[in-house]
Amino acid sequence: MTISSMVPVEDNDRMDPSHPRADGPQRRAFSAADKLAHLAAYEQACQSNGGGAYLRREGLYSSLISEWRKQRDAGVLDGKKPGEKTGKLTAEQAEIARLTRELDRANKKLATTQTALGIMGKAHELLEQLSESTNVDEQRKKR
Repeated sequence: MTISSMVPVEDNDRMDPSHPRADGPQRRAFSAADKLAHLAAYEQACQSNGGGAYLRREGLYSSLISEWRKQRDAGVLDGKKPGEKTGKLTAEQAEIARLTRELDRANKKLATTQTALGIMGKAHELLEQLSESTNVDEQRKKR
């Protein structure tokens, strides 16, 4: 392709009205109730490994979910009127949200550890029973 065969393109021409972004990108605004509803639906979808599909279907990004989760955990979304801005978290609210997430992780780890200890206890009991039954069998053979 030579330079002479190139046709100049006007950058300032209006887009074709049939184009999806002819009017420009539209920013969506979510109320606190909408955010809480999306969070609940997303978390329910994640239970059945459908979180990504939910995000695609609703046209949401995972970063929005993360931000809304932080706001919910910090209590920013509670008690907000429709249309009222939630804003960024204060340092105190961010710390509360971080500590809440940390507590949730610690509780899950504790539950896992307790389950593992229960299993280990049962395995120990089973091994003791097997050991006792072998000792009784050996004593019977010696007689």
